[in-house]
Amino acid sequence: MTDRELVDLAFTMLERAYVPYSKFPVGAALETADGSVFTGCNVENAAYGSAICAERCALLKAVSEGHRDPARIAIAGMGEDYCWPCGACRQMLYEFAPDMEVLCANRDRNFVKVALRELMPHGFGPASLY
Repeated sequence: MTDRELVDLAFTMLERAYVPYSKFPVGAALETADGSVFTGCNVENAAYGSAICAERCALLKAVSEGHRDPARIAIAGMGEDYCWPCGACRQMLYEFAPDMEVLCANRDRNFVKVALRELMPHGFGPASLY
């Protein structure tokens, strides 16, 4: 799957987002090392802390299906700026793949590609515990 195809898949998830409070849908598409793809969208909750971001939704679907080797993730939003992952999502992704690629897209479907390690240069992961 090309970067563009992964980004386009993330955009298809915007319509599934449940965002009655922020009105800011986010979609994600995560590809694992073997080429499997898992999608996600943000799901808000009246108890705001219980909401889940699109990136974590896709990651948890992958992990729950036995895939613990994400290679890259595309994140799509409808803002002018690129849709960057929040700190909680960066931390969850870092747990499994500090060097994974992150494709962040804006509403015009333009995107940038960065390594997760660039977004979390001093990340805390499993190796930090030993």
